Amino acid sequence: MASQDYLTYLGHATVLLEVDGVRVMTDPVLRPGAAMLHRMPKAADLQEYTEVDLVVISHLHHDHLDLPSLRLLRDDPLIVVPYGAERWMRSKGFHNVTEMAPGDVLSFNGLTVRATIAIHSGKREPRGPVALAIGYLMEAGEATVYFAGDTDIFPGMAGLVPGELDVAMIPVWGWGLVLGDGHLNPKTAADAVALLRPRYAVPIHWGTLAVAGLHRLKLTRMENPPHEFADAVAALGLDTEVLVTHPGERVAFEP
Repeated sequence: MASQDYLTYLGHATVLLEVDGVRVMTDPVLRPGAAMLHRMPKAADLQEYTEVDLVVISHLHHDHLDLPSLRLLRDDPLIVVPYGAERWMRSKGFHNVTEMAPGDVLSFNGLTVRATIAIHSGKREPRGPVALAIGYLMEAGEATVYFAGDTDIFPGMAGLVPGELDVAMIPVWGWGLVLGDGHLNPKTAADAVALLRPRYAVPIHWGTLAVAGLHRLKLTRMENPPHEFADAVAALGLDTEVLVTHPGERVAFEP
């Protein structure tokens, strides 16, 4: 029987992935909010999730690259950022950092990290640097996991993974009542799953952050997307199992 690996959805695009003994965190936001966004009441308390080996950042938007959250992480983990962001990160006091562009490969403690294309803006608003927006394909032991970051659907998803894909962490919404360009909604996220064909799909980027004022309200529009996504995947007749996980929920998957 294959060994089990784990993931814990911590809200928005923050996931703690535990594969083959390596702890990887995606786009850490570990505070009550980021920029003008505030954490919704049901979101988990994230202060305990500060011991990681590796951090992967998909792009420079404040709800994905939160500098104070990165400073909360202990033991100086390696931080991987998109191409064009390394120099800026070093200017902010982070020195254990490296950058990747689509097609680049990094080996770390038995984990292979491959940068992938993402269709999304990479500018740090309002006057920050411009870097790429990317996703990550991570392989360790028998597990292969895809973290899409923020992206629109693109045809290359069909050939993104040479072999079998165990888990796809797919964004299905955002932080507002409407979506801007470069995002997936529940239906287009299901279409992306049809191209990727993972064994498991974990909806992310929903129900966690909202603009000030809205974060205190119960917003059905913010909580429905993962369930709409699961319904859309089922309607396509895919074999993929959708794991709707709430912030702080740790789930096991078997490669």
